[in-house]
Amino acid sequence: MESWELDAQPSELVVTANNSYLLNLPQGATDAARFLRLAGRGAELLRADPQRAGEVLNEALGLWRGPALLDAGEGLLCRSTAAQLEERLMTLREDLVMVKLYTGGEREAIADLQELVVAHPGRERFSEQLMVALYRCGRQSEALDTYQRTRAWLRTELGLDVGRSLRELYQSVLAQDPVLDARA
Repeated sequence: MESWELDAQPSELVVTANNSYLLNLPQGATDAARFLRLAGRGAELLRADPQRAGEVLNEALGLWRGPALLDAGEGLLCRSTAAQLEERLMTLREDLVMVKLYTGGEREAIADLQELVVAHPGRERFSEQLMVALYRCGRQSEALDTYQRTRAWLRTELGLDVGRSLRELYQSVLAQDPVLDARA
């Protein structure tokens, strides 16, 4: 865990600008910057060293304490930055699931994925990962049901069909494609 020592005097950290105050922190001193840096590093390690990737990604997740930039303001910059951070959180969660899928942790990934699919039904990647985990645990029919539920939700709520990746995975599950058992 990194620690940031702010050697500056209080008068150098808080400055006035345009009738307001500005917190003048060193580059990368915020939890958001550290989160992004750790999430990126974890993603880089994912295929080469899934164990280490999991450690780094969990460290990044440990910095997450609730909605991004809560109470920071309603301006366009705050909303845009918050949306980017929330999207990176979802990608980090996908990466953490991949760590489990790469290291044989499918059984423990299923419960997390079921919650993520319910919370984010339009995020097809979570459905894909759940299908793979279920299939690897010998639960092929549940994997196929996951596809059907995702497809129904997308059609009903958004008037869309599933994407190519999810459709191809569905076909692979139907065919019991041995590539689904591969860990990497």
